[in-house]
Amino acid sequence: MLTNTYQNVNGTGGELLLGVMGDPIAQSKSPAMHTAALRALNISGAYVPLHIAPERLGDAVQAIRTLGFRGVNVTIPHKVAVMPYLDRLDASALSVGAVNTIVNDKGVLTGYNTDGIGYVRSLKAEAAPDISGARIVVLGAGGAARGIVTALLQERPERIFIANRTPDKAEELAEACRNGGNVSGIAMDDIGEAVAAADIVINTTSVGMYPHPDGLPLDPALLKPGQIISDLIYNPLYTRLLTEAQELGCRIHGGLGMFVYQGAYALEYWTGLTAPVETMRRTVVESLG
Repeated sequence: MLTNTYQNVNGTGGELLLGVMGDPIAQSKSPAMHTAALRALNISGAYVPLHIAPERLGDAVQAIRTLGFRGVNVTIPHKVAVMPYLDRLDASALSVGAVNTIVNDKGVLTGYNTDGIGYVRSLKAEAAPDISGARIVVLGAGGAARGIVTALLQERPERIFIANRTPDKAEELAEACRNGGNVSGIAMDDIGEAVAAADIVINTTSVGMYPHPDGLPLDPALLKPGQIISDLIYNPLYTRLLTEAQELGCRIHGGLGMFVYQGAYALEYWTGLTAPVETMRRTVVESLG
């Protein structure tokens, strides 16, 4: 029986209300994952999908206060657009320039970003325990890449190359991150030399994601045995990039761990309790069939 209750925004006990805002949102595995986590923690509450069109984002943020949500996750396309509507921004959100978690403290909304720390925790636990001194290539220069590069730099890699189809965007992100370490932006067409010298190659783009699983973000012929090839995509669990990299003798790292850990950090912000990571992971795998 679910017995734990939490103070809601009005200071009275009640169910813990949580959700995830996005457009679209039906594909999200967050509701299944967090519902299982609440049950495992014996917390009375609900985590619901919230389909929010961009033009209604301001109304949706106000509704977090009005309806007494303890917090919500924020996903595509709202991670940057939501920032002006919040009362406070944690250093994690300011450094990345995006929010994926909102915490409601009696009507005061604070934005956090758990994507980068979730990714690095997963990478270190599953593939690369020590990233210091590593040479890394990051494919893509969007919001996900920004969070991951920011978090990776805390681990003191030797160098990070950010590759993007639009070179100016790659260089812009590199410039924004350069205070944290040795970061360069390059065109996707010019990645051959950087990939050949890399210890870790990370795909932060959506190329290869369901429902288009045949896509490849780079030519696998550029990869070398022994490299760590990482893909943020978790649906499918093994993208074509990972499958072909494994056949070439590379070590592979999928996006499931990042998804679980970013959710775990969010849950810990909302509840103050240690997230049941293995329950969350198992639930996502089961929901993917």
